[in-house]
Amino acid sequence: MSLADKLTRENIQQLVPYASARRSMTGGNIWLNANESPYANEYELDCSVLNRYPDFQPKGLIQSYAAYAGVKPSQVLAGRGADEAIELLIRTFCEDDEQILICPPTYGMYAISAQTCNIDCKKVPTKADFSLDIDAIQAAKDNVKVVFICSPNNPTGTLVSHQQIEQVLEIFKDQAIVAVDEAYIEYAMDTSVASWIEKYDNLAVLRTMSKAFGLAGLRCGYTLANENIIQAMSKVIPPYPVSWPVAQIATQALSESGLALMQQQKAQVLEQKQRIVDALARYDYVYEQIESHSNFIMFRSEQKKALFDTLVQAGILIRDYSSQVLLDNSLRISVGSKEETDALLAVMDEFKG
Repeated sequence: MSLADKLTRENIQQLVPYASARRSMTGGNIWLNANESPYANEYELDCSVLNRYPDFQPKGLIQSYAAYAGVKPSQVLAGRGADEAIELLIRTFCEDDEQILICPPTYGMYAISAQTCNIDCKKVPTKADFSLDIDAIQAAKDNVKVVFICSPNNPTGTLVSHQQIEQVLEIFKDQAIVAVDEAYIEYAMDTSVASWIEKYDNLAVLRTMSKAFGLAGLRCGYTLANENIIQAMSKVIPPYPVSWPVAQIATQALSESGLALMQQQKAQVLEQKQRIVDALARYDYVYEQIESHSNFIMFRSEQKKALFDTLVQAGILIRDYSSQVLLDNSLRISVGSKEETDALLAVMDEFKG
């Protein structure tokens, strides 16, 4: 046994790391497996400040995102993507004997972040239509300190109704933080609950610039919550969570011209998404596609392995989610550019199973 093995905490020894798109799959020349934007935009960078530590929360960035999200600057905490916010919530609010609650199928990092922090994770699966099982959540509420709800949900693309989110907030009133992960909210902005943070003191909303803004490589995300939650999380987050380059680029992306570009590119993504939706409806080897409110589409096929392998052979990478609860025979396609969609559909049109 190596010294590292001997010293590693038991919960880390047992941890299976998150199988990210880059970590689990290599190769290919068309990446439709990570829900990224297909558009890479250029930004200006002032390098004259790089010899200085960045501000803890760069003022211009916080003001810009608060204005975009319709909240106060004091209700925003910026960090390294929504992934950091997930772990911060657990580290800030969970004691060793407490738990988080999730509703699979959903984003895998909730459970992994909990295990990393040696916090147990209660799993209450959704119903077959991917709505929350409110009665089961109520029955599992004991000892829960943080609840994660993803809407639009990853990997299904489905929405959680406002009624159900309110029910969960009421169930955990005075007991737990309810974190609503809105990583894909730009594709369903009218369903955001960010405006509720004044009403519900146990609500936190997680956002990212990795999807519609096309800045997955930047690693910039936000927690929106009341000032008390933000102040508590600010005690735990590292001292320089947002680098100068990140702050500069993200602020430019939130400018008037940056927001206009994001909306234009989002429209282009939705146009390509509709092409894929229409094509899936024609294929006899697809027996269901799940209604998506995001930049990806999940569908079911009895021939999912053969289709997956055929696409890989063509250099096109998508994701197989069929091992997850309620997702038998399921594959997920991230929407790419017109050229990438052309290549995808050319292979799928010819697939015979």
